[in-house]
Amino acid sequence: MTENKSLFSKGSLVSQAHRLSVAPMMDWTDRHCRFFHRLMTRRAMLYTEMVTAPAIVHGPKARLLDYSGAEHPIALQIGGSDPDELARATAMAQPWGYDEINLNCGCPSDRVQSGCFGAVLMERPALVADCMRAMARESDVPVTVKCRIGVDDQTPSEILPRFIETVAGAGVTHFVVHARKAWLQGLSPKENREIPPLDYPLVIEMKRRFPELTICINGGIASLELARDLLAEGLDGVMIGRAAYHDPGQVLIGADALWGDDHAPDAFAVVAAMKPYIAAHLESGGRLHQITRHMLGLFTGRPGARGWRRVLSEGASRPGAGVELIDAALAEVQALA
Repeated sequence: MTENKSLFSKGSLVSQAHRLSVAPMMDWTDRHCRFFHRLMTRRAMLYTEMVTAPAIVHGPKARLLDYSGAEHPIALQIGGSDPDELARATAMAQPWGYDEINLNCGCPSDRVQSGCFGAVLMERPALVADCMRAMARESDVPVTVKCRIGVDDQTPSEILPRFIETVAGAGVTHFVVHARKAWLQGLSPKENREIPPLDYPLVIEMKRRFPELTICINGGIASLELARDLLAEGLDGVMIGRAAYHDPGQVLIGADALWGDDHAPDAFAVVAAMKPYIAAHLESGGRLHQITRHMLGLFTGRPGARGWRRVLSEGASRPGAGVELIDAALAEVQALA
């Protein structure tokens, strides 16, 4: 296990990091992606991919839980519905020094449903409360919930306040609400991120109804401008998902201004800062594409972006691909800058 606790992880800035966060996204927000994102924002909370409680309890903990201390502030998202197993997973994760432990009550995938966790837990608020009590007993950092506004035929204006009230009764004070229903039958996970209509006013109403709680909003937020507008409505935080992955330069560079921080590195400087990290990964036996796949969108909308993506996409998976490919890709952008 690597030593991941840092001075920053225990500092006062962590309590404010939820003002902007990058959503947990399966197959996307791995440790390489998070390190890359951290170079663009030193303030936002970063989330791991969801890791199931059984995997933590029975699986390779170092592979699942290790990360770089530079990633702080960072939250571990866990999936599960068995209070005892979630408690064990939380206790086992403690030595890694995460700044927050989050329970997934929003993922609509078939795999998640079959395990009775994710969005299906919106139908079982009392069970979620039991899970959170068990996790809190084993955690020395905040335990939080990420949920939907409802599932299937539930009426969000009725179920969401009931869900929040029940779970808050277990001592939870921090909710991240994806402002869409999840349809557990009939829609794919991708369609569940796009088809159900967004209901921002309902999430805003939850903050007004529960002013003592930290209420953050997620879903369809693709710009810092919209993030500012939602914060101005009184919400405590905004979580950005796919836009932070596909267009990180626009969404994350300059995001620290939300805290009054002028940290805004140039995209070229971000690439330069990634190169030692990439070199170390290659030296340890890693493959270039494991990192560069997360960097493809850095220059989105800028001249040369297509060439940058093409060089990395075509070359990073080839045997022996090294840091020199980064320079070749960067030349595509620099030539048109």
